[in-house]
Amino acid sequence: MKICIINGSPKASKSTSELLIEYLLTFIKGKNVVTYNVCRADLSKTQFSQIQNNDVLIFAFPLYIDSLNSQLLRFLIELERRGFSNNNITVYCLINNGFYEGRQNYIAADIMKNWCNAVGLTYGQTLGIGAGEMLTFIKDVPLGHGPNKSIGIALQKLSNNILSLNKGEDLFVSPNWPRFLWKIASSLCFWYPRAKENGLKRKRLKDKVN
Repeated sequence: MKICIINGSPKASKSTSELLIEYLLTFIKGKNVVTYNVCRADLSKTQFSQIQNNDVLIFAFPLYIDSLNSQLLRFLIELERRGFSNNNITVYCLINNGFYEGRQNYIAADIMKNWCNAVGLTYGQTLGIGAGEMLTFIKDVPLGHGPNKSIGIALQKLSNNILSLNKGEDLFVSPNWPRFLWKIASSLCFWYPRAKENGLKRKRLKDKVN
């Protein structure tokens, strides 16, 4: 089995998508896997040929305004424009978002389903994960345990379907961590420091747009 994992994050490195790819690789180790990052270079003829020469395509990317970021969207349009000579490919998706609820990824999953129909590929399954920015802070917690319990179980189900080329219902999960604690932790560890880096005070984060 040949597997191509496409990192659709606009970040060149240290992204949540990259972390989730690392997690997934632990479940599908031993297989012939290649990776491609859409933000690092334009798609060459050789790379396009390599992407086509696979049994499985896995797209890992973050949610952007309930949709796809522009770099990944351009990449998908380019793949559609060139066309697939090999239609015996099954597509799986690994989507993360900054909201607590993994269900927030369902629109992006539907977009990928429609893209598969447009290019003639088989849609296998999506795993949508919430509280994406939190995942890097708990990366040392083993999958299937503590706050990573549901994520580990879901990744196991996804990988089982990938390795058997089976379809499955889309999975949407959040870390096993109370929502109110996630809200506090994300503010203290992520949003407030990010605001400070950009010259904003905490109270500005609560401003309403008229």
